[in-house]
Amino acid sequence: MPHRATTALLQIGVVAVALAALPYRVFELDRYFVPKELVLHGAAVLLAVPLLARRREGRPDAADALLALFLAWSAASALFATNYWLAQRALGVTASSLILFWSARRIGNAGGHRPILVAAASATVVATTTGLAQAYGYESVFFSLNRAPGGTFGNRNFVAHVAAIGLPVLIYTVVTARTSAGALVGTLGAGAVAALLVLTRSRAAWLAVAASLGVALIALLASRQYWRGSATGGRLARIALTAVVAVVAVVVLPNTLNWRSDSPYLDSALRVADYSTGSGRGRVAQYMNSLDMTTANPVFGVGPGNWPVEYVEFAPAADRSLADDGMTANPWPSSDWVAYASERGPVAALALAGAFAVLFSSAFRRWSHLRGADEVLAKVALAATITATAVVSAFDAVLLLATPAFLAWIVIGATSGIGLTSGIGAAGGEPARSRWWKPAMILASLLVLAAVARGTTQLAAIGIVAEGGAGTAWVDAARWDPGSYRIALRAAEVQASRRRCTSARAHATRARSLFPHAAAPRRVLRRCS
Repeated sequence: MPHRATTALLQIGVVAVALAALPYRVFELDRYFVPKELVLHGAAVLLAVPLLARRREGRPDAADALLALFLAWSAASALFATNYWLAQRALGVTASSLILFWSARRIGNAGGHRPILVAAASATVVATTTGLAQAYGYESVFFSLNRAPGGTFGNRNFVAHVAAIGLPVLIYTVVTARTSAGALVGTLGAGAVAALLVLTRSRAAWLAVAASLGVALIALLASRQYWRGSATGGRLARIALTAVVAVVAVVVLPNTLNWRSDSPYLDSALRVADYSTGSGRGRVAQYMNSLDMTTANPVFGVGPGNWPVEYVEFAPAADRSLADDGMTANPWPSSDWVAYASERGPVAALALAGAFAVLFSSAFRRWSHLRGADEVLAKVALAATITATAVVSAFDAVLLLATPAFLAWIVIGATSGIGLTSGIGAAGGEPARSRWWKPAMILASLLVLAAVARGTTQLAAIGIVAEGGAGTAWVDAARWDPGSYRIALRAAEVQASRRRCTSARAHATRARSLFPHAAAPRRVLRRCS
């Protein structure tokens, strides 16, 4: 596949993954997650072809090796999971993300980073626009009413994470724009992102933006000799002024958001680092209980995606992360890093952290060997994007989800590939000397193929329930998605209510195998005993 086709696929995919959503409100989370994951996997399965087909590759560097270790260890961890369906789904997101990273890195090394970064910035603005539209009264069946303004993400925190991760690359596209019109459009987009970040009241996103802008400022000052004399300084000043105006406007102007506080934005700002009360205290308790889970499973963890299956065994009854019936309130912990350590083991978490550290340090090296201000500023965007991703993922699920993972990995891949002399993306290069590269790509490709198949059947099951209404639709859907706890349980309850106990027991047994600590399947089994 030529570089142009690979670039086009990444460009289309990053915008599509931001918009993908289903109108079926009976599946309030999966109507966003499933289509977005399917876009992620669909792009990855097509991009795996050229990565596998190339006969000559550059030598993989330390970041590539650490990411391959992260993938391999995660796959080994899945063998010990209680719920293999959740493990397969989580592994699919990881494998697809890494294929996108390696593809974007190869394009970045060939000098094609800019189109990918412009598309990533555009996707950030598109995602932001859907959230702003909901905040100011636009109604759509694709929007959720529970966690507004989430737009096509269904949750205000999710869209805020994307905005925080995409802001550095959006700033890059403005300061390097080749026309004044392009710079103006990008500046307005940055103002929209600033407005949305305030409206969402996402403290994790606020911390990520503060940290990433701090890193970007240091990198800009250190590299000023490479971009001095360009329009960078003036455009940065206009971005800052636009952001200030946007923030003042959203605080003053009325919107349709129903906050309980009279001063919601000030309250969130004052509590941005408060972890002694409220949700902050709940996060600390959750992290400590998850650490106990990690200690009890120190090698491979409890399996990818299996945190909600096992967490109830390590949390007290009053834990805020627990809902009713022996289930967690959310299907993931409030931190990617806590999830990776508890689900895949400390080795996997350290491998990913090490890869981030290597990629971050590469942003500050060999500036004199780069071709002009554009590439130097792209390296600044690399450092800021890694910082934003690492910080926001420390307080929420980010890389576990399709859209922020798609956005973060292609930006990091494209920018880290610039000036690369010995990485996966090195054009021409010597034949790969690392024997693990081909097996790693084959493993990733197989995982992605499985994820595409699973995502397709999940989509079919959701459609069957949504279009078929109550009753036997749940039973039919269970045949398409045997890994869905919710569908299996609902099918069991429907069959039990109709005194079809043989079928009810089968579905309840399946639900219990997926979440052994849940109480609801046991109640159905007692009813039909």
